[in-house]
Amino acid sequence: MSKLKNTAASYAIIGFGNIGRALAKAFARTGIEVSVATRHDPESFASDAAAIGPGIIPTTLAEAVKADVIFLAVRFESHPNVAKVLPTWQGKTIVDVTNAYGVSTDELRGQSSARFVAQAFTGGKLVKGFNHLIAAVLEQDPAVHGGRRVVFLASDDDGAASEIAALAENLGFAPIKLGGLSEGGLLVQAHGNSWGQLIFKDLVKFD
Repeated sequence: MSKLKNTAASYAIIGFGNIGRALAKAFARTGIEVSVATRHDPESFASDAAAIGPGIIPTTLAEAVKADVIFLAVRFESHPNVAKVLPTWQGKTIVDVTNAYGVSTDELRGQSSARFVAQAFTGGKLVKGFNHLIAAVLEQDPAVHGGRRVVFLASDDDGAASEIAALAENLGFAPIKLGGLSEGGLLVQAHGNSWGQLIFKDLVKFD
């Protein structure tokens, strides 16, 4: 059993489908504790969480959103339901791992999907990230042939981007910042039937 690391921040993953579980495996691999929550009772997925590692803590949605950093690993259409859990997301960093499959540009009102999601989380700092890899790749050890698997990050808040970049490093990835949500967010955006230029690109960085 791996010893859990003490970190200054607390972490939660909302959503425990393929992407949520892939993220949980990254946390478990590095011994960083993370809460996981869905709209269902924690008991319903407790055995799946335990199978990943001792630091994967099943909890309720209301408890999970108390974390400092929250990974949004739900279907794009479900993000407003998560946003309603708190009246304000002040002091929270939200990592948007969603992809707006089948959602038209009109529905997004001409914005990047990341900016659209950011508007729902009033007061929070949103970072788009970890969404450009499919779950089967994201769940693998990011150490590849002497390099590290790349994750792209975009945010309008430099401090939040740096915070998640540091976390990505701790999880073993090589973070690359792409700038703001309107620019960098478009490069890693999947919406409607169109794909950003970096979507599904599995890249490895050699230091």
